[in-house]
Amino acid sequence: MSGAFGYATENIEVSKKMAELSLLPAVRKAAAEDLIVADGTSCRHQIHDGTGRDAIHVALVLDRALRKG
Repeated sequence: MSGAFGYATENIEVSKKMAELSLLPAVRKAAAEDLIVADGTSCRHQIHDGTGRDAIHVALVLDRALRKG
């Protein structure tokens, strides 16, 4: 999606088609307990909009791991 590019009215359909090539199908196939990780804010929004799943930033994954350790 490349940042805000995919949310621009003239690009949104292209963005959706690109996401359906591999990203969104992979997220849909992931188990409910699998973490979905995406660093970009726009990426996390697109994942949520396209699948209903919430992706988290890698910094949160590291924070969780350190707190468990």
